[in-house]
Amino acid sequence: MVVNPDPFFALSRHQIVALAARYAVPTIYYSRDYVDVGGLMSYGASFAWLYRQGGIYVARILRGERPADLPVMQPTKFEFVINAKTVKALGLTIPVSQLALVDEVIE
Repeated sequence: MVVNPDPFFALSRHQIVALAARYAVPTIYYSRDYVDVGGLMSYGASFAWLYRQGGIYVARILRGERPADLPVMQPTKFEFVINAKTVKALGLTIPVSQLALVDEVIE
């Protein structure tokens, strides 16, 4: 199952992860927040990077640059996170080729 970004899903994060575990449904999420609470894996933009870029923009505006003159940016830093405990609970095996791409494995 794939969980896309949505305010409803974000508010129901714990319930969605619990239901995926209860019914043994391998699930990928858009944010590492789900993996931190027991979800299988996530792939998405790094929120830390996004917040840092937002801070840089705020600083540029406070120094006098006009917001209209600043370029529109898209994320360039993405995170792939896997929860090893959930992998084991679901009886899955992650190929070594995939593990090489993982940014973080949560034990």
